[in-house]
Amino acid sequence: MIIKRTITAHLQELATQFPVVAVMGPRQSGKTTLVKETFAGYAYVTLEDLDKRSAAQQDPRGFFATYAQHSGLIIDEIQEVPELLSYMQGIVDQAYRPGYFIITGSQHFLMYEKITQTLAGRIALLTLLPLSVQELRGANMLPEDFASLFIKGCYPRLYSQPISVQTWCSNYISTYVEKDVRQVLNISDVIAFQGFLKLCAARIGNLLNYADIARDAGISLNTAKSWIAILQASYIIKLLPPYYKNFNKRVIKSPKIYFNDTALVCSLLGIRTAEELHTHPLKGALFESFVISEMFKHNYNHNKTPQIYFWRDVQGHEIDVVIEKSYNHVVPVEIKAGMTFSDNFFRELFAWREITEQETLPLYVVYGGNENLQRKEGRGFCWNSVEALLSEIYGS
Repeated sequence: MIIKRTITAHLQELATQFPVVAVMGPRQSGKTTLVKETFAGYAYVTLEDLDKRSAAQQDPRGFFATYAQHSGLIIDEIQEVPELLSYMQGIVDQAYRPGYFIITGSQHFLMYEKITQTLAGRIALLTLLPLSVQELRGANMLPEDFASLFIKGCYPRLYSQPISVQTWCSNYISTYVEKDVRQVLNISDVIAFQGFLKLCAARIGNLLNYADIARDAGISLNTAKSWIAILQASYIIKLLPPYYKNFNKRVIKSPKIYFNDTALVCSLLGIRTAEELHTHPLKGALFESFVISEMFKHNYNHNKTPQIYFWRDVQGHEIDVVIEKSYNHVVPVEIKAGMTFSDNFFRELFAWREITEQETLPLYVVYGGNENLQRKEGRGFCWNSVEALLSEIYGS
């Protein structure tokens, strides 16, 4: 079954405006299915195929000539032969054909470096993360409770095939380390990196302290920074930056660490069932990570650059999410895993109102229950209504 992706309309629109459109995202997020379904008449080649990769590396001009008569060309996993981007520049400059090249990649920083050098002004970029709650609901595949969703995660393969979640996650992590990490960092000690990945999972929702995680992993500070960079660039983790505009030195300026999908975190932490998740000490952090991931999906799926932060001051006040709609117009959101709504959920939001002197600011909470609520203090949105919350905030 093909699950309809929200980003499709923006992909089609950009293909009428740019000669090259890139769809970036983690492995197995559905990039290949998306582009093949959207551009069914195009020729398709994946550079994961050793023969195709060899042909592209040895004779780039001949490689492109092979597909010159087609209405368009999809090149999957372009990061395998990034030098092809330079040859694309010459092709698109010779003849303007909107949407002729559709490329995908699972390592954003490799693509970005090449794009800035060769295809600036000629290429549009989209980011596709795993399935959103809205997409799962549209396909009638959304689990009834958030714990079950967290265990299964949102990668499309787990909804299209009868496969063990634990088997899939284990293979995903192993393949990711072997293909992406070794390719970029030339890591010889795979076991050490996988241990580092587990340490990151155990710190989900916490401030990132490079020295602390380097010490626990038994690696150097620079190595820890390098490994965090590759995890973020390949869409495994998300570093949420702090919001400190218009604040003095009282605010914390270290990022928080989250993951783009909960199934991988649960697998790394050894959480196998919904019952285990409900009693796990990191349940709240996992819930935060899920909601924040949904917020990023909403922005990416609507071709917007996410302006999403957290806020904490040295006095201990903290807001889980600060959404910057425009300069000097921000909306705070609290995230609570509790399934029973409490007016105490608004406590930190009241403190934000007082500190920022915005007494009429709307207050929002996302919680683990199943009902959207209106209180005199503000609005409460359940875990599967993040899309509705963001539509209200963004006015869309």
